[in-house]
Amino acid sequence: MFDEDKLLLEQFHRPETREAAFTAIIRKYQERLYWHIRRMVISHEDTDDLLQNVFIKAWTHLSGFRGNAALYTWLYRIATNECLTFLEQQKKRSTLSLSDTTGGLSEKLKAERDFDPGRLEWRLQQAILQLPEKQRLVFNLRYYDEMPYEEMSRILETSEGALKASYHHAVKKVSAFIKAAL
Repeated sequence: MFDEDKLLLEQFHRPETREAAFTAIIRKYQERLYWHIRRMVISHEDTDDLLQNVFIKAWTHLSGFRGNAALYTWLYRIATNECLTFLEQQKKRSTLSLSDTTGGLSEKLKAERDFDPGRLEWRLQQAILQLPEKQRLVFNLRYYDEMPYEEMSRILETSEGALKASYHHAVKKVSAFIKAAL
């Protein structure tokens, strides 16, 4: 665990410094967690809601955090689980098929204020949205967050080999989508 995180956790466990320590944790990780969630759910409003849920859960459960993993890994696991639960609830609420749900995410992307389908970064986002949820998650963690497979394995609770295979298939699908769009 990073020394700064260790210090923050020690401060969190002391009642007189608990709130200040948690505020420092939020400041340190909120932007990275925001973008991790945003790439999964697309909508800014949904991302804000999920990020708030992540920090509420972190506040509630941080006193029981054993430190077996880095604080960053633990927070990413909470954020990832929140995203997957949210996306699953969206599917259940709608009577749409998975491809229609993905289409709904594409529509949210197209509704973004700066959306320009001619720009490569928007094509990349459209390509990523075509991926199954697990591949999309692995792709985002590896491509955007440059997360090592070992750390991803702890967050997603799956083998490094399975993650490497998922990422490889995701890259092939994204490349094919972008080439077809050019």
